[in-house]
Amino acid sequence: MTPDELLQLVAHGETLTIEFKSDRGPLPDSDLVESVVCLANHSDGKLLIGVEDNGQISGLHASHRPVPNPGLPRSSSGALAAFIAARTVPPLAVEVDFVDVKEKMVAVLSIAPAKQPVATSDGRVLIRYLDVHAQPGCRPLYPYELSSWRADHGQNDLSALLAPDATWEDLDIVEFARLKRMVAEYNGDQVLLDLSNERIAAALGFAQPDENGALRPSLCGLLMVGKEAALRRHLPAHEVAFQVLHGTDVTVNEFRRWPLLRIYEWFTQAIDIRNEEQEILYQGVRVGVPRYDRRGIREAINNALIHRDYTQLGAVHIQLHDQHLRVVNPGGFPAGVQLDNLLSARPRARNPLLADAFKRIGLVERSGRGLSIIFQGQARNGRAAPNYARSDTFGVTVLLDSSPPDIAFVEMTLRVQQRLERALHTEELIVLWQLWHDGVTPASQLEGAIPPGETLADMLREGLIQARGDMYDVSADLKPAERRSSLSPETMILDYTLSHGQITRREAAALLGLNTEQARYHLEKLVKQGLLQRIGQGRGAAYRPSGKHQINGE
Repeated sequence: MTPDELLQLVAHGETLTIEFKSDRGPLPDSDLVESVVCLANHSDGKLLIGVEDNGQISGLHASHRPVPNPGLPRSSSGALAAFIAARTVPPLAVEVDFVDVKEKMVAVLSIAPAKQPVATSDGRVLIRYLDVHAQPGCRPLYPYELSSWRADHGQNDLSALLAPDATWEDLDIVEFARLKRMVAEYNGDQVLLDLSNERIAAALGFAQPDENGALRPSLCGLLMVGKEAALRRHLPAHEVAFQVLHGTDVTVNEFRRWPLLRIYEWFTQAIDIRNEEQEILYQGVRVGVPRYDRRGIREAINNALIHRDYTQLGAVHIQLHDQHLRVVNPGGFPAGVQLDNLLSARPRARNPLLADAFKRIGLVERSGRGLSIIFQGQARNGRAAPNYARSDTFGVTVLLDSSPPDIAFVEMTLRVQQRLERALHTEELIVLWQLWHDGVTPASQLEGAIPPGETLADMLREGLIQARGDMYDVSADLKPAERRSSLSPETMILDYTLSHGQITRREAAALLGLNTEQARYHLEKLVKQGLLQRIGQGRGAAYRPSGKHQINGE
């Protein structure tokens, strides 16, 4: 790892896969081993020793610095790796690198994901989690969580397990009929239409014969086509809720323990009857802009039903609020999936058999790009991207904006799609939305919001965005006339600082199309007016809002 790579890693702060440890004390051996175990039990990760919680690089304690050896670049890296292997059960292999940065030395431990729960040699099993303030930390992995841990890491499938004491009579012929109807309606696997109930159960893993040849339902079978009484008896954690809230008033509050196909139809019908649509006239054609994107909402609901942790008590909640729809399900993201890689992480189902059944019936995307559909639907209907920020290790929460749409943005995307003769990709919609609402934005902020790739280069080539130094903006010809009207340099600077928190001289120059001295003149003018405050001096100076101004005088 190079010093620049390390600084970039530190700049993003601690996450579920990155942890900082101070070594001023020095760092006790027990804390070191516990941190390694914690990261390994979550997924792959990096432990940075010699970095404070706030990102300050304080360096390694003298007792932990490597001793130069003519034959080895870092003679103690192997010793540290061996120490960790000796203090973990089963022995855990790590890679150790020492990086010199800012006249300090930092130890970077690269940790592979554990294939089975790893403990310290004194028996502590820890796992990474997010606390109530969305800050990462470590906590014990409790015995009752082991089955969920294995499912999250793709080592077993809870939905494929046979339900103890359940019989074929616990499955409902009415639900089998519903399944066939939905296969036909959603263009699912047509082979299922010609099969008997018993053969459908065998094909989808709903039941297996026991030693006496009698069919025994799996948990997936009960969830999909089980009778309500059987679900209450064999799967007490299964429950769903539909709620409608206006302010603090709850106008609908219904809980059900039905099988999932019936639940799916209940949810979608309840939302559809409340899904008012706004029409716009675009080039003589009426275009509907619904409050809730149908495909996106259905993907969000299905994700909650499929990927919830059925070992945890608690209902899946679908809540319609005045300005958003909220979907909540027990159980955090599967291993390897987190807030900063939602669109790029490899799809992984907590309940693979259940997910496969939904795909074969035709209820979810077989390509595994359901999240992209949710993001696309929000942007195409002129609304903000899905917000997963309230998710933690105990549950996933997504807020889908349902406030009045940005019609100008919708019309702009229609123009672009007509010009390109194709639909816009998810990443393109995310970039356009951010630039449309935030204005000129540094490349680093755009790249942090989309999966790695050539998106920005492709959008530049196709004339969707324009570059201003290392910053980007929506192409001028895509903006409506009122947005192309000239704004004062001071207004443009103030708008930018409200959106991005601060601005540098270089960024102001790119924003205004001026040189840095001309940009400094306008910045200092705002400082004298008390609207901005300068932080730092010289080329490293930045300007932040003083709290005395509001955008466009509102």
